[in-house]
Amino acid sequence: MTGRVFNIQRFSIHDGPGIRTTVFLKGCTLRCLWCHNPESIALAPELAFFPQKCIRCGHCFEACPTGALRLVPARASVAQASRLWETQAGGLCHQDGGERRYEKTLCKMCGKCAEVCYAEAIVMEGRDVAAEEVVAEVLKDKPFYDNSGGGATLSGGEPLLQADFCAEVLARCHASGVHTALDTAASVPWAAFEKALPHTDLVLLDLKLMDSARHREATGAGNELILDNARRLAAAARPLVVRVPIIPGCTDDAANVAAIADFVRGFPRLEYLELLPYHRFAEGKYRRLGREYRLEGAEAPLAGHLDALAALVAARGVRVKVAPGARKAPA
Repeated sequence: MTGRVFNIQRFSIHDGPGIRTTVFLKGCTLRCLWCHNPESIALAPELAFFPQKCIRCGHCFEACPTGALRLVPARASVAQASRLWETQAGGLCHQDGGERRYEKTLCKMCGKCAEVCYAEAIVMEGRDVAAEEVVAEVLKDKPFYDNSGGGATLSGGEPLLQADFCAEVLARCHASGVHTALDTAASVPWAAFEKALPHTDLVLLDLKLMDSARHREATGAGNELILDNARRLAAAARPLVVRVPIIPGCTDDAANVAAIADFVRGFPRLEYLELLPYHRFAEGKYRRLGREYRLEGAEAPLAGHLDALAALVAARGVRVKVAPGARKAPA
């Protein structure tokens, strides 16, 4: 049993209780404007380029079998290189005696350029990994889980797009005495949950917008399936944490947060609702993948605004937490 993974992050502290290892899977059904893991959206592997790491050795274009990477006469400065990589056609990186051009239309995603790039200026986002390999990595930190009440979390992307793989990894973790959590946006058929839930100790459920039209505008899909799955999860006898990303101009209005709190307050196994403030850490990821970042200029919410939203949730009888990352009001 193999799955497509793009990162295994050890010592995570924001994806469930205690110290955890978070396994990030490729593929997502949504296209959220604010996605902080753009490398997770496509199920297929992708190349990311870090121009500041490039040592101009030339091994990448020597290894490329299709000519997608090749040396051409110099036409751009080093300062232009990272911007040109972002264009749809490809990009350039300064090279002694010329520049390296990347033509995406020719690229077969074989990964040979990343294999020979020992400076890690070119990185393949996404690889197929066996379930037992993932669990072996998870078990390296089992003493920390035992001492902190932590464990393993499957995230993404939407991990349940690879439901069979999720079930296998979660079951193996359970068999080794590791607490398991599933981080999901729930925009998948309920049959995917049925495979994973028997091996899941905690569900981290992302709820973004209660109005379906607004949800479609911000994520590319309506929320009917998500809300239906949320109701089923509430009845599934699993502890549940609802997480709400607070995105400026998208999800951060009081009416939306109040509607989410009203929707979940009757969930019998709800542990708490967590407000997740927007951050800009992902902007560089979009550039490295050659994609447009559609929230350019957006800023983290002010601490006072988050406090007001938290008070609104608490007034509805729902336990609430606010994740770190709020912006302080200007002096």
